[in-house]
Amino acid sequence: MSTYRTQNPATGELVEEFAEHSAEEVEQVLATAHEAASTWPTVPLEERAALLARVADAYRERQQELAEAIALEMGKPVPQAIGEVKLAASIYRWYAEHGPDLVADRELGLARGAQRSLVRTLPLGALLGVMPWNYPYYQVARFAAPNILLGNTIVLKHAQICAASAELMEELFTAAGAPPGVYRNVRVDNDRAAEIIADDRIRGVSLTGSERAGAAVAEQAGKHLKKVVLELGGSDAMIVLDDADMVEVAETVGRARMSNCGQACNSPKRILVPDDRVEEFTRALTAAVEAQTVGDPLADGTDIGPLSSFEARDGLLEQVQDAIDHGATVHTGGRAGEGEGAFVEPTVLTGVTPEMRAWSEELFGPVAMVFGYGSVDEAVELANSSAYGLSGSVWTSDPERGQEVAGRLDVGMAYVNEHGTTMPALPFGGVKRSGFGRELAEFGVSEFANHQLVRVH
Repeated sequence: MSTYRTQNPATGELVEEFAEHSAEEVEQVLATAHEAASTWPTVPLEERAALLARVADAYRERQQELAEAIALEMGKPVPQAIGEVKLAASIYRWYAEHGPDLVADRELGLARGAQRSLVRTLPLGALLGVMPWNYPYYQVARFAAPNILLGNTIVLKHAQICAASAELMEELFTAAGAPPGVYRNVRVDNDRAAEIIADDRIRGVSLTGSERAGAAVAEQAGKHLKKVVLELGGSDAMIVLDDADMVEVAETVGRARMSNCGQACNSPKRILVPDDRVEEFTRALTAAVEAQTVGDPLADGTDIGPLSSFEARDGLLEQVQDAIDHGATVHTGGRAGEGEGAFVEPTVLTGVTPEMRAWSEELFGPVAMVFGYGSVDEAVELANSSAYGLSGSVWTSDPERGQEVAGRLDVGMAYVNEHGTTMPALPFGGVKRSGFGRELAEFGVSEFANHQLVRVH
């Protein structure tokens, strides 16, 4: 039985299986990507940008088809899936329009002793992208768009449950006029992926995924002296200050935490509230969570679909049960959902303590945890106590106070009165066990670039 398969997580039905690529097929992909890496950078920058614009158009034109594909693969409700398709399209569009300015030669005005000193932003060559299932289009776009603009070529290994959407993405690039080898999809196991990283024709690797996968890829890339970017897990904290509207914030976070069935690395997983407001906040959050409809992601009116797989469901329920067994309070949910699919009831927990797995592990599903704090210093300390450092937020009626507190968070992205906002012009990435490197904005162009100094004396 192939490990690449579409299995509807809402029903358990096996829809389609996909064969892994053979050694000969992988060699053909690598050879083509390597060859294209020598010719694609010679194509005028305006033409490379125009390709991305056509890809953006294709995503928009086929948004319903693309959305339904991932609803079937990994359980994202169709309206949310359409939103993801539009976001991916906006990334390709943004680099088509603004990217050329980001790769222009930069004069070093402070350098002395020569007629001219400048830095050129040049491509490295063929890159491997190892992508996850939770945002199948968006996370590929973050990696592919800036690098294709720069002149790098892409070999893309997608998650095993995203074989159909991975094929669709390659089809879109081909139909948009991408030359052979500029964007190629491969279906391989982890051992073959390690061989690809070791191959001299691959100049860098970007992974979005789990800590375990990140450590394995970083080890292999380091062994072969390859540049690597890692976007890993998160246990994001949001600090609700005492002057915030508790009910309004609870309703907002109730939707944000349950979006994509809670399967987002930068979702607000730990909610920190003043001790004397915990009961009020938890009551409002529970109501907001219970108001959402759980069901078939392809059906109208569904807010929360299944988890991506039965394995994911069972792992999350084990974490929740561990918290319950050690004394956590369940305000709603806490059990598997009804039906044959990989559903988990949307859950709100309080009383999570350090001896529980939920204290230190990422809960990748529809579970919100509320913690009380006595002072802002205590809240910041609790927020920063996590081994993760992807993003965090502060909620307040005083933006200046919020900015001061947000600046104390040990994260890659800090927000005030919003959480997890992403758009092409904002850098994305974390610190600590959430990985390293940045995607999007000008940083997305810089990671896999040769910043070549040219000095004329």
